[in-house]
Amino acid sequence: MLQVNNIRENKQDFINALKKRNFEAESILEEVLQLDEKRRATQVKLDDILAESNRLSKEIGMMFKNGEHQKANLIKEKTGNLKEDSKALSEELSETVAKLETLLYTIPNVPHESVPAGTSEDDNEEIFKEGDVPVLAEGSLPHWELAKKYDIIDFELGNKVTGAGFPVYKGKGARLQRALITYFLDKAIDAGYTEYQLPLMINEASGLGTGQLPDKEGQMYHITADDLYMIPTAEVPITNMYRDRLLTDKDFPIACTGYTPCFRREAGSYGAHVRGLNRLHQFDKVELVRIEKPENSYAALDNMVEHIKDILADLKLPYRILRLCGGDLGFTSALTYDFEVFSTAQDRWLEISSVSNFETFQANRLKLRYKNKEGKKELVHTLNGSALALPRVLAGILENYQTEDGIKVPDVLVPYTGFDLID
Repeated sequence: MLQVNNIRENKQDFINALKKRNFEAESILEEVLQLDEKRRATQVKLDDILAESNRLSKEIGMMFKNGEHQKANLIKEKTGNLKEDSKALSEELSETVAKLETLLYTIPNVPHESVPAGTSEDDNEEIFKEGDVPVLAEGSLPHWELAKKYDIIDFELGNKVTGAGFPVYKGKGARLQRALITYFLDKAIDAGYTEYQLPLMINEASGLGTGQLPDKEGQMYHITADDLYMIPTAEVPITNMYRDRLLTDKDFPIACTGYTPCFRREAGSYGAHVRGLNRLHQFDKVELVRIEKPENSYAALDNMVEHIKDILADLKLPYRILRLCGGDLGFTSALTYDFEVFSTAQDRWLEISSVSNFETFQANRLKLRYKNKEGKKELVHTLNGSALALPRVLAGILENYQTEDGIKVPDVLVPYTGFDLID
């Protein structure tokens, strides 16, 4: 959520920056400022009335003490009117604050200056590419056919038990999945991240805190009886551990990691591009979350990018990094880098990670601040990245490592799997 004081001071800059997202902000920002003016004016009136009421109450007490009962009773009538006025102003203030907050929730984050303008993923900028695309033998298969051939993932059984998008991993497929999770966690821990095991459900406040609500409500599984949501990513419970916190210098750096299943409805997803592991309703992911002082956040973002590059180098998977354009940038992000692995059998790039700096956007919703060296309270910057989302990594491994004899296991994973070939 944008800060109203920043909107007031930088209104035209915000209007221009949000155009990168193809978001026309002028009228809505003007409405925000008008509501904030009303809020501030109402607050001043309310404070004045409350101060007057308190002053008169003290006078009444002294009058009764001095035996001036008639005079005291006359003033009591005035305080009664003031109470009615204060009640009306309190209600007006609450209504104005609610309208202002609701409006602010509809405004996306301001893109970083390096974000390119654009309308769709076609306008994203490729900034890095590494790894040679393997040349597969004739008759090589896409991962969903390999999964069936080697009996390691059963999509039909998952459909029977739950529905489409909920695969069942079997045998060496389940062990390879578990190996990837453990390897990703070990890499994160070695890099200084603290591991957490997290709830898989969140309350509404947590969804609002990191910006999934109300923006992505339709993509989340909602348990109506308990008003809880299944998590779309571990970013949400990890970051919300710090909601309503005031941090100090000694709390930094804050680097957290966690493995969770993730749940996304992905309403309207269909077609060949969602086949197999390409897009699921339940999938496993290891997440990185960092909370930084503003002056350190972009160095931390670069560090997270290098961390994921190191993982992909270990796995020897061909990949590229994209800087997302304004039209493809997530609602809460100021700057996002997407990692994509090349799926050789499908002859296409598959997104496997997004690494984002949200700057103060989430922290403002979370009321997550720290005391700087001058003792002033300041919003922190929050960051997160997938390291990594498993389904498409697994798809890339199955397709790129297939041979006539079976599917080789990347060398770095063999100590975790206990086998080097799926046959």
